[in-house]
Amino acid sequence: MPKVLVSDPIEQVGLDLLAQVAQVDVKIGLSEEELIKIIPEYDALMIRSGTKVTKDVIEAANQLKIIGRAGVGVDNVDVPAATRKGIIVVNSPEGNTIAAAEHTLAMMLSLARHIPDANAAVKAGQWDRKRFTGVEIYKKTLGIIGLGKIGSHVATVARAMGMKLLAYDPYLSTERAEQLGCRLVELDVLFAESDFITLHLPKTPETQHLINAKTIAKMKPTARIINCARGGIIDEVALVEALKSGRLAGAALDVFENEPLEADSPLRSLGMEAILTPHLGASTEEAQVNVAIDVAEQIRDVLLGLPARSAVNIPGLRPDVLEKLAPYMQLAETLGNLVGQLAGGRVESLEVRLQGELATNESQPIVIAALKGLLSPALRERVNYVNAGLEAKERGIRVVETRDESQRDYAGSLTLIAKSPSMTRSVSGALLSHNELRITSIDDFPISVAPTRYMLLTLHRDMPGIIGKIGTQLGSFNVNIASMQVGRKMVRGNAVMVISLDDPLPEGLLEEILKVPGIRDAYIVNL
Repeated sequence: MPKVLVSDPIEQVGLDLLAQVAQVDVKIGLSEEELIKIIPEYDALMIRSGTKVTKDVIEAANQLKIIGRAGVGVDNVDVPAATRKGIIVVNSPEGNTIAAAEHTLAMMLSLARHIPDANAAVKAGQWDRKRFTGVEIYKKTLGIIGLGKIGSHVATVARAMGMKLLAYDPYLSTERAEQLGCRLVELDVLFAESDFITLHLPKTPETQHLINAKTIAKMKPTARIINCARGGIIDEVALVEALKSGRLAGAALDVFENEPLEADSPLRSLGMEAILTPHLGASTEEAQVNVAIDVAEQIRDVLLGLPARSAVNIPGLRPDVLEKLAPYMQLAETLGNLVGQLAGGRVESLEVRLQGELATNESQPIVIAALKGLLSPALRERVNYVNAGLEAKERGIRVVETRDESQRDYAGSLTLIAKSPSMTRSVSGALLSHNELRITSIDDFPISVAPTRYMLLTLHRDMPGIIGKIGTQLGSFNVNIASMQVGRKMVRGNAVMVISLDDPLPEGLLEEILKVPGIRDAYIVNL
């Protein structure tokens, strides 16, 4: 009988499910050394956030088949190490959806009516009704940043309560937003028009301090912000200053840049304009049960030889198929990431063209990899090879697959065409010898560029001096160029330039590049 180690507190219902197919050992509070010592005995490991599954732990896990994290993130698991070892890593991305959405709504209502402070005042023997005069949410405008599962549920309930809904989500189609009763707008419009703003997006380099002094200045002085998503999306220093000066009316925070919240945090000095809770978004009895059941079922299924439904690494492919298609899946994911950034994220359809020998292979893994790449900038760890198709469907992204078995410049190549409401962008790529990835065209401009982490793309007139001016600007900001290539269709017509960089582009440099005469557009791409 297989053995399962449970090293963090898990609801009993999850343990009972596992006990149907395995011997379940519950050992809480293990040190890394203790875990390394006993992990070779086990076929599965079930954890929450307490256990750190490091590379050393994984290397010692000689018969481990699956690691199950009863929660949303997998920050405490070395996923690349597990993947290399052939261990499936699963989580429960939907188990706390309702809990987090309801906590968001509770925070918004509490903020609007000063409920926590009014409760404390009455318990202290006071009866000051005038002091706690609040505002109604009926007919107020709610700006929702991120319309994933949690944001969508918030939208549904808020709409039923009579609120007007604005939304910003670069990875959601206009059609899907309209189904939820939301008007898709740019961030500046959402900031300017919203009475309440709620955040439902992951913390990424792009969303770090999305709410800062500059963006707060675009909001109404009567606006109120709710964050039950991730700490770090709000610049807490700027928020405190805005609340104390009356630049904002209120904020309700369930997550913080550092947790637990420091004893000397300036947030603690705020009055009833702020509500602070200790990361309670998933803290309901139902959510704890849901994640326990979800992950226990997945561990059970894998031990029985069935696929996992929420794996965060490559699941469900036969080893022979995976070995053959893995390089093309990496190519598809890279091209998906690139075309999504060029299209600005709001993609309504994605055409996947498989050419040459690629057209004769199984296509679903390639399509899924392309969708994972397309959605990764927005969803990060929440999108994987299992749920990428579902995530795309929920965002109203239509997928079209075409095949052409004739060979042209490469034995097998891939083209992705992304259509947004305002533009169509395309990228192509191929594998060279030794499975080396190459981007072979952008918007039909021929190039041959190896994808790198930091890239600058420009659309410009093919005219003397432009390349030198861009190089000079990069040099003045101490940004080193690794390689540069220009693709054009005709002399002195339009051209594309791709510059691979050793360093990320500093803030403000893109705006300076766009001022160069002849530059029509420019993009920062992070792959």
